Amino acid sequence: MKKILLIGGTGFLGSALARRLCSTATSADFCGERRPARNHCVTLPTRRRERAKHLTVLPTARVVQADVHDEATLAQLMAGQDAVISLVGILKGNFQRTHVELPEKIARAAAAAGVPRLIHVSALAAAAAAPSAYLRSKGAGEAAVKAAYPAVTIFQPSVIFGRGDAFLTLFAALLKVAPVVPLACPDARFQPVWIEDVVSAIVASLDDSASRGQTYPLCGPRIFSLRELVAYTGKVSGHPRPILGLPQSLSYLQAWAMEFVPGGPMTRDNVRSMSVPNVCPAGCTLPFGLSATALEAVAPGYLR
Repeated sequence: MKKILLIGGTGFLGSALARRLCSTATSADFCGERRPARNHCVTLPTRRRERAKHLTVLPTARVVQADVHDEATLAQLMAGQDAVISLVGILKGNFQRTHVELPEKIARAAAAAGVPRLIHVSALAAAAAAPSAYLRSKGAGEAAVKAAYPAVTIFQPSVIFGRGDAFLTLFAALLKVAPVVPLACPDARFQPVWIEDVVSAIVASLDDSASRGQTYPLCGPRIFSLRELVAYTGKVSGHPRPILGLPQSLSYLQAWAMEFVPGGPMTRDNVRSMSVPNVCPAGCTLPFGLSATALEAVAPGYLR
C-alpha cells in the first residue's frame, strides 16, 4: 500500500484514477485480463470539498480542503507521500497559472520533500512552438516540471473518452436538440483513448522504476476526424444529424461567438489547438504491455 497525493483528483480523469487506486476488490476485466486492485491510501486536496462528495465514499480516500496553489500548503501535503500525481488541467482560463506555475510548484515541493515518485499528466502535441496557448502552456509546464524534478514520469494523452466525458457526451447532447450541426474544424484529427486505459497506464507506472524520467503518449487504436466522431456519436445515440463542416474562417467566428456564452464549449484557442493532429506517432502503442481499447467497444454503452 502506497500513500499517494492526487492533485486534480476531483475531475473526470482524477475521479476514475482515485476509484482504481482506492478499490478494495478485484478490478474489472480489462482487455481479457483481471488485475488485482491496488488499495492505496489517496489524499485528494480540493478548494471546495463539496465538489468531491462522490470521492468521500472511497474506502482509502482522504478528501481535504486545501489551496494547492499555496506553496506552504503543498509542502504540508507532500509530507510522508510515496508518490504525487499531478492532473490539473483546463481548456480555457489562466493557462500560465494552471499549466505552468502550478506544476512547477508541485514538482519543487515534491523534490524538497523527497517524494520518491512524481507523475505529471500533460497533453498530446504539447510544445513550445504549438499554435495554441493551451498547447504551449502544456509544453512549458512539462519543461518546468522536468527542471525541478528530472525523474518525473509524464503522460500525454489524446482526447479522453468514457462515461461522463465532456467529449462524446457533449456531442450526443447537442445532436439530441440540433436539426443540423455546423461543425468547426471538421477535418481535425484525433486518436481518442479510453479513460480506463489512461488510468491503467498511470497505475502501472507507479511500480515500474524504468518509467522514471520517461514521457509516454497515450492514444487509442484508431484515428478519427472530428466529423467522423460526431457522425458516429449521432448514429450510436440514436440522433443522426446532417453535419455542416465550417471552413477555417467560420470556425473562428463560431468559436469567438461561443466565448461570450457562459460555459461555452469552444474558444478560438481551441480552434488553434485542433489545427495540430492530436494523434500518436505511427506504430506507437500503450506502455507497460497494455492494449488500447477501441472507442467502438465502449462508447455505445454510455451514448445510448
